[in-house]
Amino acid sequence: MTGTDADSDATPSSTLPRRQLGRFLHDQRDANGFTIAAAAKLVDLSASALQRIEAGQTQKVRKQDVRALCELYGVDPSETDSAVDLAALARTQGWYHAYGGLYSDAYNMYVGLEAAARQQITYHEHIPGLLQTADYARAIISAYPGFSSRDDIDRRVEHRLKRQAIVTRKTNPVALEVLLHESALHRVVGNRRIMAAQLRHLAEISKLNNVTLRIHPFEAGLTWGMPYRLFAILYFDAGTRNDPIEPPIVYLEGGPTPDVYLEKPEEVRLYSELAAAIRSVSLDEGRTRELIRRVTKEFERDQH
Repeated sequence: MTGTDADSDATPSSTLPRRQLGRFLHDQRDANGFTIAAAAKLVDLSASALQRIEAGQTQKVRKQDVRALCELYGVDPSETDSAVDLAALARTQGWYHAYGGLYSDAYNMYVGLEAAARQQITYHEHIPGLLQTADYARAIISAYPGFSSRDDIDRRVEHRLKRQAIVTRKTNPVALEVLLHESALHRVVGNRRIMAAQLRHLAEISKLNNVTLRIHPFEAGLTWGMPYRLFAILYFDAGTRNDPIEPPIVYLEGGPTPDVYLEKPEEVRLYSELAAAIRSVSLDEGRTRELIRRVTKEFERDQH
């Protein structure tokens, strides 16, 4: 029996790092054409142990096993270090998690969760990444003081656009509900030409069957009487008895500070209630598109 075969901790740890680690290792194995049995044998694990690691079911994942798997799959050193960090975080006790600076752009924490989710409900005060045009994304990314290289900016823009495939793909696209504050339509990102094109794109993509877009108008005031951070609630596939294989997660965008992930059921429920409260005072989809088109015309007119 290997060190990962026995997994009987009494105190629960966060499922988030081990779920992310499991996805990463599964994707790397799949990309390199290894079966679970073949990969496990080559790193001296049992097939069942590797299967549980990939499923995020093993709380105590040994760092040496993760490093051996990464070496087998040809993972570069920085990605390997990030994977080993995830193995260490898999032992974290408690439910509140703030992560920052640990994950590469190629496979960071949120992008992995986003790609695995079947449904996402999100509140934003700027156009969310999944609905951005290339020019809008470039204007946002290039404004950050840490991103000065054109190649680096272009790579990040390309990566952001690739993420959008989960919305536009024909097979099993994510069910996306966006609650967008009206200020996002008026805040100029880049220039007025970029804004006009972005809003035209927003109106069109909101017609997709899997996308629901509602504007939270200025006149609705402050829901619950308090400011709140940009958030996303991610829901994952259900099992055969309609029990979730993975529990839902709330993601709070940190901006210059670390992002926060909440897994505790009552916290997820609280944000679900907040989303419902925002939705209840938001414009319906038809009025949302009318407002977007009206603001688009203002940007188009002001270009001349």
